[in-house]
Formats: sequence, C-alpha cells, structure tokens
Amino acid sequence: MDVAHCYLDGNPDAVEFCPHDSFHHVLAASTYTLQEGAQPNRSGSISLFSVDANVGNLELLHRTDTAGIFDIKWSPIRAHVGPLLCQADADGYLRLHSLECCTDEPEARGIMLKEVTGQKVSSSMSLCLDWNPSATSISVGLSDGSISIITVREAELQIQQAWEAHAFEIWATSFDTHQPQLVYTGSDDCGFSCWDLRESPSKSTFQNKKIHKMGVCCIAKSPIDPNSLLTGSYDEYLRLWDLRSMSKPVNQNSICLGGGVWRIKHHPFVPGMILAACMHNGFAVVRIRGEEAELVETYSKHDSLAYGADWERGDLCKESGRKSSMVATCSFYDRLLRVWMPESELVT
Repeated sequence: MDVAHCYLDGNPDAVEFCPHDSFHHVLAASTYTLQEGAQPNRSGSISLFSVDANVGNLELLHRTDTAGIFDIKWSPIRAHVGPLLCQADADGYLRLHSLECCTDEPEARGIMLKEVTGQKVSSSMSLCLDWNPSATSISVGLSDGSISIITVREAELQIQQAWEAHAFEIWATSFDTHQPQLVYTGSDDCGFSCWDLRESPSKSTFQNKKIHKMGVCCIAKSPIDPNSLLTGSYDEYLRLWDLRSMSKPVNQNSICLGGGVWRIKHHPFVPGMILAACMHNGFAVVRIRGEEAELVETYSKHDSLAYGADWERGDLCKESGRKSSMVATCSFYDRLLRVWMPESELVT
C-alpha cells in the first residue's frame, strides 16, 4: 500500500528512518549529484521528513546542502548517544549531524540537523560506513580500497587506524554486532573479508574471493543470530552465510533477486525478514527461515536504479496490537522517494 511520495532536488541514494524513541517518524534521505566536466562537481544534500502513514503525509522538515553523499547511518539505539546521523561523502569526509528540536529556525519545522563535527578521512571518496554497537567507533570504506576506523569521543572524530583491505572500491563495511572487534568488508574486487581490530594494523581472519561473481555491495550481520550474516552483490544474489568457523564461512545459500543487490536491511522486530534494494529490479522483501530464503514480495513502482531502502521501527497499532511495517525507498535518476506498506502479513 502506497503511503506517500515526493521528488528530491538531487539523485537520492540512501534513506534511513531514525531508530531512536520519539523520532521513529523522522526519515533522512541523502543525495549524490554529479555535474560532469573538466572539474567534476559532486554535490549532495540531506532532507529530513516527517512521515505519518495514517494520513498519507510526507512533510519536509529540514534540508541541508553537503558534498555528494554515498551513505548515511543513524547512531545505534543501544548506545548512550544520539540521535546522531553520520554521512560518508565524495570529499573523503565523515560528518556527524545531531538531530535537534528547534523553535527559532523559521525554515525548520520543529526538527533540524546540525553538523557537530567532521573528519577528513582520505583524499579518496568515502563510500560506506557503519557504527559499532556502542557508537564509539565508525568503520569507513574508501574508493581506493582502504578501510579506516574512526573513534567517536564527545562528538569528536579521530582516525584510529587505516589499512589497504581490497584492490578496488569498498562498497560495504559492517561491524559484527555480537563481536564488535570484528569488521566485515566487501569490494568491487569480488572479495568478502573479515578483520580483527585487536591487531594493529587489523589482521584478516578470512578472505573469500571465489563465491561472489561480481562486486560485493552490502553486508548485514543478523541482529539476533551470532552465526548468520548476509551479503548482496552485483551478481544479483542475496547470500546467507553461516560463520561457525572464523577461518572461513562454513557454508552459504543464495537467492537470485534479479538485480544487483545494493542494500539489505533487517526488519527491526520480525526475525528473518529482509528488505533489499535490487538496483535494476526494484525492491524485494525476503523471508529467511533456517537455511532457506524465500521471496515474499516485490515493489516495482520506481523507474530508476533502486538504491535506498529502510524499515521504520513503527509503533503499536491500537486496533490490532501489532506494530506497523512502513518502508521508505528511493531511486536514483528519477529522484523519487516513496513510502509504502508491505502487503504481506508476514512482515507485521
């Protein structure tokens, strides 16, 4: 069921619902717009929206111009910080924005983003990021194939360590939510790797370049199963990994989603329910049960590259006693942002 939609000022590539209490209705959408020429200009923006599914409303709260953004992530709810929104951008920076209530800014309708700090990570572009569970570190994947670990202390960012992890661009980085000393990376070199941060420079615990037939675009550790991890690839497959042995994943199962799997998100309260952005094939809802993955639903109301996708955490419905499952998705060239509700009862 469609809730609302709008067109953004630039090419959207990431959407993130705020996971923090009192702000579940707040949606951030980032853009990356390339103006080609002798001196290419990579510009971007972050737009904050208030989403109300009951009345089909998508209200713009605040917008800030930035460098072209490749990835955004809210600080985790289990940490005693936030809400903070981190961006990885084309200027090689990480930037932290705080979500603040405001009454004295006429252009901001009650809520706005305020940049807290920024850190130049590299002369290369910052392509992806992930927070560790305690929000004390952020991993950053770069266009030169290197990875950086940035410490977060009192809203200040500092490079802790950096190393060459892959031969080509790193499109995916993810902390292990159960063992946060481990960081996973995925790259255009088809490599999927795990690194132990207790070593300096970090030591590789495994590297796999044989399974993915094309570049690795996204990695997501299961929030509840310490042995389960998902990867998505340009080769159109979503893969479920069993990590019982850290020397290499014991096994992997896959499901073809018919488009490059660019982003994957675990449902916030339904175990095994996955939202996937599939580039050339819209968006998909996938259910994982044990070692099996099943396509539950597809959403194809975008006419361009399907890049950004996220679940809202949702609130309890008074009538049904269940939580809602609202989804935000965005597509690149048509500059379209959509909010919708999955039709399947499996995701509520």
